[in-house]
Amino acid sequence: MTNRAGWLGRIGRGLSQIGARLDERRAEVEAETAVDVPVPVPVAVDGPVPTTVIAPGGDSGWRERPDPVTVIPWGMRVAAEASWRLLLLAGMLWVLMKVISEVRLVVLAFSAALLVTALLQPFVVRLRRLGLPRGLATAVTAILGFVVIGLVGWFVVWQVMENLDTLSARVREGIDELKLWLLDSPFHVTEKQINDIAKSLTDTIGTNTEQITSAGLQGVTVLVEVLTGILLSMFSTLFLLYDGKRIWTWVLGLVPRAARPGVAGAGPRAWRTLTAYVRGTVLVALIDAVFIGLGLYFLDVTMAVPLAVFIFLFAFIPLVGAVVSGALAVVVALVTQGPFIALMVLAVVLAVQQLEGHVLQPFILGRAVRVHPLAVVLAVAAGGMVAGIGGAVVAVPLVAVTNTVVVFLRAYSRDLRRLR
Repeated sequence: MTNRAGWLGRIGRGLSQIGARLDERRAEVEAETAVDVPVPVPVAVDGPVPTTVIAPGGDSGWRERPDPVTVIPWGMRVAAEASWRLLLLAGMLWVLMKVISEVRLVVLAFSAALLVTALLQPFVVRLRRLGLPRGLATAVTAILGFVVIGLVGWFVVWQVMENLDTLSARVREGIDELKLWLLDSPFHVTEKQINDIAKSLTDTIGTNTEQITSAGLQGVTVLVEVLTGILLSMFSTLFLLYDGKRIWTWVLGLVPRAARPGVAGAGPRAWRTLTAYVRGTVLVALIDAVFIGLGLYFLDVTMAVPLAVFIFLFAFIPLVGAVVSGALAVVVALVTQGPFIALMVLAVVLAVQQLEGHVLQPFILGRAVRVHPLAVVLAVAAGGMVAGIGGAVVAVPLVAVTNTVVVFLRAYSRDLRRLR
């Protein structure tokens, strides 16, 4: 019995030793085949917190695969964020341009009313200071302004009609002189060739009668639209002169409350910029018209006074207006007085335009329109493409007012951040 118990004890101890050795061997094998798995280190990123994905790595074990957001370079992420915002702004501008093109007549009429109001509003203020009631001051200013504008238009039409016969005779004489010059010129032009050219022009006019008639009908439509725009501008000007402050208060009520103080501060500054632009443009246009008109008068050019009025009106179209009106004066001088007088008129026009560009514009309009010349050129081109001549007239004051508003709002937001 004792021998049997000792034998069982030895067997138990042997099995325990074998189990311990197996445990030690298993631990050694696990230590040899184990792969260190890197522990993700928290990193501060802009955006959602990335998640670590553990994926099979082939025969070498397991490896970390980062979140795709963290792999994209920072510059590309910024570009993507800016791109969709720019696309949204471009879409809004496109929709706005489409809406403006559909109601172009109303927009141009109201814009013209704003320009006329900016010109006449100081007179209303002066009459109010003299003791006149607001309604009477507005009525007197509006009536005088509209009468002056109507008299200018009537004077131009009257002068053109008075000198139309003389101009037609001078044109025929000029054509005859050109014909004689071509016959005596070294180009060896014959009278038969000139007659053939005249006949082809006559045939062209005859075959395109329908197109000319349709163009005339379009001209009638344009005339109706112009008259409608003038009436809209007159009514808008009356209400802006009489109720301008209340209209501005109503507009401020549409602005969100948080942005209302900034808009309330930018509005008067924008109006001062518009007023200074209109006054400066009128003064520059008047100086151009007077000096060029005097030159045309002393050179005995036909319709000198109507041409001076055209120069005054076209001066409201920046860059393009001066070129067109000057070219018109040179052409009229060439047809009526010959090449020498035309060269003299060209010299006068260029001299006055140089005076305008280097003296009048910087001193009179420089403080009101602090816009780079490239921006002026692009604005005039874009305005002309969107709304024709009216768009070209409105483009520069719109850019000037926008620049004033943006500069003020930028300074206002910076001061607001400092106070916080």
